[in-house]
Amino acid sequence: MSQGIINLDDGWNNEIKVKAIDRLEAILNSGLDKQQSQLFSPTEYVQTYTTCYNMCTQKSPYNWSQQLYQRHGETIRNYLSGTVLPALRDKHDIFLLKELTARWGNHEIMNKWMQRFFMYLDRYYVKHHSLPSLMDAGLGHFKALIFDEVRRDVANAMIDLINQERDGAVIERGLVKSCVRLFEAMGMGSLEAYAMAFEEPLLTATREYYARRSANWIDGNSTPDYLIKAEAALEAERERVGAYLNSSTEAKLVAVVEEEILEKREGTLLEKEGSGLRVLLTNDKREDLSRIFRLFSKKDEWLLPISSIVREHITGMGNDCINRREARVENAEKEKNEDPEFVRELLALHDKYTLLVNTEFSGNALFQKALKDAFQEFVNRDVGKHRNSDLMSSFCDRILKTGGEKLSDEEVETFLEKTVQLFSYLVDKDLFAEIYRNQLAKRLLNQRSASDDHERLMISKLKQRCGSQFTGKMEGMLNDLAIGEDHQQDFEQHYSAQVAGSKQVDFSVQVLTTGYWPTFPAVDLHLPPEMTRCHQIFSDYYQEKNSKRRLAWVWGLGNTSVRGGWGKKSYDLQVTTLQAVALLAFNAGGEVSPTYTFDALRERLGIPEEILKRVMHSLSCGKHKVIEKEPKSNTIKATDSFRAAPKFQCKMLKVRIPMASLEDSQNTKRVEEDRTVSIEAACVRIMKARKTLPHQQLVAEVLAQLSFFKPNPKVIKRRIEALIDREYLERDPDTPNTYRYLA
Repeated sequence: MSQGIINLDDGWNNEIKVKAIDRLEAILNSGLDKQQSQLFSPTEYVQTYTTCYNMCTQKSPYNWSQQLYQRHGETIRNYLSGTVLPALRDKHDIFLLKELTARWGNHEIMNKWMQRFFMYLDRYYVKHHSLPSLMDAGLGHFKALIFDEVRRDVANAMIDLINQERDGAVIERGLVKSCVRLFEAMGMGSLEAYAMAFEEPLLTATREYYARRSANWIDGNSTPDYLIKAEAALEAERERVGAYLNSSTEAKLVAVVEEEILEKREGTLLEKEGSGLRVLLTNDKREDLSRIFRLFSKKDEWLLPISSIVREHITGMGNDCINRREARVENAEKEKNEDPEFVRELLALHDKYTLLVNTEFSGNALFQKALKDAFQEFVNRDVGKHRNSDLMSSFCDRILKTGGEKLSDEEVETFLEKTVQLFSYLVDKDLFAEIYRNQLAKRLLNQRSASDDHERLMISKLKQRCGSQFTGKMEGMLNDLAIGEDHQQDFEQHYSAQVAGSKQVDFSVQVLTTGYWPTFPAVDLHLPPEMTRCHQIFSDYYQEKNSKRRLAWVWGLGNTSVRGGWGKKSYDLQVTTLQAVALLAFNAGGEVSPTYTFDALRERLGIPEEILKRVMHSLSCGKHKVIEKEPKSNTIKATDSFRAAPKFQCKMLKVRIPMASLEDSQNTKRVEEDRTVSIEAACVRIMKARKTLPHQQLVAEVLAQLSFFKPNPKVIKRRIEALIDREYLERDPDTPNTYRYLA
C-alpha cells in the first residue's frame, strides 16, 4: 500500500510531540506512579514508533533522521533546563537529595520511552554516523545540564548525612544509596564521576571527621578503650560501604580512617601511661593484645614498634629470671652445676610468650623474630661459674637418669622438646653438646639411663635442630652399647670355658669407640689376682677377634659388686673398680685386717695420689664407712692410716658407695680445639671456592657458616694467620687486607 510523504513539521508537531512527548512530560509532572509498566498502550506506542520509522526511511531529501536525532536531544535538554533545573535550585540538604532522586527517576523513565519511540535511529542512523546512542545522549544531557550544576551541593549533603550517621543518628540510607547510583551512572560506564565528584570529597571529610574524633578519644580513654572504639569505627565504615557506597570505596575509606585513628596515634597509644602496651603485656591482657595486633597488622611498619616493645618486655622478663638466679648463686655456700628451678622458669617463660606470639599475634614473622632475639639475649647471659648451657644439659640429665625427676613418658617427651627449643637460642651450642655428651656417657656406662627410647628421642630432636654432624658422636655411643650386647654373649661363652672348674667371678667388658666417647682420665693401677685373670682372658679374646685394634682400659669407669662380711652379716657393696681394688687390699681372708699408711697403700695399689685420696675419702669419710681412718677427719692426708672397719652396720644388704667423679663435666679445652678446627676448615672451604677475598668479607662468611658457635672476629683473624703460616693462604701483594688461596 502506498504512503504519502510526511513533512518534518507535520510529523513532529501533529504526531510525535502531541501524541507522545507532551503526554509523557505531562505524566511525569503530574506525579503519577512512574513504576507502572505501561505509560502507553501497545497501540499508542506502535503508532508513534511507526511515524518515526516512516520519517527515517523516506528517500532523500525527505529522510528526516538527522533532524529527528537533533530534536530528540533538544526535547530532553528543554525539559531538563526548563522543568528539572528550576525545581532543584531552591532545594538544599536532604530536600535537595530527595528532589534530585525524584527527578533522576523521571529522567530514567523519559529517557527509556524516548529511546523506544526513536529506536529506529539507534539501529541505523546512530551506527552509521558514529553518534552517541539515544540512551547515552540522554544521560549526557542530564550530566551536562543537571549533574554538573548540583553535584557539589549534592555531595556535601550526602556527606553531612553520613557524618550524622557516624554520630549515631538514623538516616535514610536508601536516599543516600540512590544518590550514589546517580553518581555511578554519570560515569557513563566508568566510576570517574563517582570518584571525582563524591568519593574524593568523602575521603577528605572522613579524614577531618576522624582527626577530631581521635583527638577526643585519645584524651579521654585508656588504650584498650580507645582501640575498642577504633575497631568499632572501622567495622562501621566497612558496613556503611556495603550498605550504600560503591565497593571500590572500601579500601580507600578504611585506609583514611586507619591513618587518622591508628597510624597517627600509634606512638601515644603504645606508650600511654597506665594502659600502654607494656602495661597490657605485664598484666597479660590477651584480648587487648589481640585487638592491637588485628588493628595494626595491615602494615609491617605499624607492627615494628609493637614488636620492638614486645621484644623489650620479654627480654626484661628473662633478665628477671637471670637476676633471681644470680641472687641464689650469691647466697649459696657452694654453687652447683644444676639449677632446675631456673631452667623451669625459662621453659615456662618460653611457653607463655610462644603461645602469645602464636595466638594473639598470629605467628607473625616480626613477633617470631622478637621472641627469638629476646631469648637469645638473656639465654646467653651467664651468671656464676656454670654457664646456662651447662644448666640446660644438667636439667636434661635429671630427666633422663634413674632417680631424677619422677615424670611420665609424655611429660619426659614434653620437657625434652621444650628444652631443645630453649637450646636453639644458645650461641655456644658446641659447649652444650660437649657437656651433654659427658653426662650421656655417665648415664650409659653407669646404667643410670632411665630409658633408651628417651635417650634416642632427645638425640633425634637435637639432630632435627642441628643436623647429623652435631649428634654423630652421641649416636655412635648408643650404637656401641647396642653392639656390645651381642659381643658380650660371645665373650660369656668364651669366659665360662676358660674358668671352668675354678672359682668364677662374674665379669663383663664394654668396648667403646674412642672417637665417639669423651676423653676419660687414664689411671694406672695394680690389679689384684682375681681381676688380673679376668683382664687377661678378655684381652686375649679381643685380640683374637680384632687383631688390628688396640685396647686401652679405663679403670675409672668400671663398676664392681664386692661382698663383704662383718660378723654373721654380709653386704653387697656397689662400688667402682678403683674402690674395689682398694677394698680388696684390706681383705684378710678370715685373719685380722691389715693396716696401711696412705703411702703404703698408694705403693701397693699403684694409684696416683690425688685419685687415691678421692677413693679413700669415699670409703672412709662418706655415709657408709667400710674403712676406718686414723686420725678421724673429713679429709685425707698422706699421714693417715687405714684399716677395714671392724663393726660396719647398715640396714640395707645392698650398699651403694658413691665416689667423686674423676673428670670434669666441661672439657672446655677439647671444645676450644674443636672450634679451632671448625674455623680453619671454614676459612679453607670459602677461600677454595672464592680464590680471593677481602678480610672483612672472609670473616663475615666464616661467621655465617659456623652455626654451633659464634667466635670473636679476633679469634678468626688468629686462625687466618695460622693458615698463612702453614701456607694454605697468602696475602695479596697488590691489594691490602685481601687474601688469596694457595692451591
